[in-house]
Formats: sequence, C-alpha cells, structure tokens
Amino acid sequence: MTAGPGDEMAAADGRGRGRFRASHADREQVIGTLKAAFVQGMLSKDEFDQRVAQAFGSRTYAELAPITADLHVEPVAARSSELARPQGEAPALRPGQVLAAVTAVYASVWAFAFFPPWPLDAEGDPPRAIIFLVFSATFIYIFVSAIMAGNMLAERIQKRSGGRPAPGENGQ
Repeated sequence: MTAGPGDEMAAADGRGRGRFRASHADREQVIGTLKAAFVQGMLSKDEFDQRVAQAFGSRTYAELAPITADLHVEPVAARSSELARPQGEAPALRPGQVLAAVTAVYASVWAFAFFPPWPLDAEGDPPRAIIFLVFSATFIYIFVSAIMAGNMLAERIQKRSGGRPAPGENGQ
C-alpha cells in the first residue's frame, strides 16, 4: 500500500501546517485520491459523494486531512494502462505504426520491381506479373493510407471534443 495525498496532509498537519488555507489544487488532489479509492471499490457512491462535498467545503489543511486519512490507495495515474483494456482484447494499432509498416512493404515492392532478377522482354519491359504487383501494391498502399488518415482525423476530433460523441450521434 502506498501513501496518498491525505497522508501527506496529515503529516503536514502534525508540523503545524493544519491552520493554513488549502489551495484549490490541494482539494483537487484529495478528490483525485477519493476517485481512485472509489474506482478500487474502497468507497461506496454515497460515501464518495459525501467526502467530495466535504473536500470542496474544506478551507484549511486540518479540515482536508481527515477526508483521506483512512484511505491507502495507489494513484490511478501510476497504475498500468494495460488494466484499462478488457482481458482478451488485442491492443489497438496506432495509425503511424501501420503507415510506417505499409510504407516499408511498398518501398520493398518498388525496389523488387526496379532491380529485377529476371530477364526483360524484347522491348525492355518487365514481365506482366511484376507490373501487376506494382499496381496492386500502389492500390493497397493508397487504400490503407486513406484508412489510417481517416483514423488519425477521427482520433484528433475525439481528443479535441473531450471524448464526447458528436451531435447527432447516439440518437441525439
């Protein structure tokens, strides 16, 4: 078990800091600890709501310290992001990684086509299979690039909207 912000405040209170005014950031830190405790199942919804209201109403460190003194939680940010993904679900590929891999394969196809280990025909052209390979690779490259560009745009829009669905989505 690790010490939470409430423990630090309780220790600070023992040094005479308890009469000093708590800042908004101090209250937010305590609320973050309460959120982590709620997520970990250490608090019921009613108890969480009550303690959050108490944190917002606290003006000094002495009033803030007892709110989390009995909670020993691991900060949510310190927990592994692997826990956020449901078990059995594969991690999502990032568009940049996919584009890099597809570009490497596409460049390899072109290198293979330009440095042929086979004889050219009478007009100096490569075999039709190689021409077909290059055109197919180009089509696939453009297709995958368009999909990844769309994914990057969708992620950017979602980040800028704060994860809220767009108007008209979800029956609105």
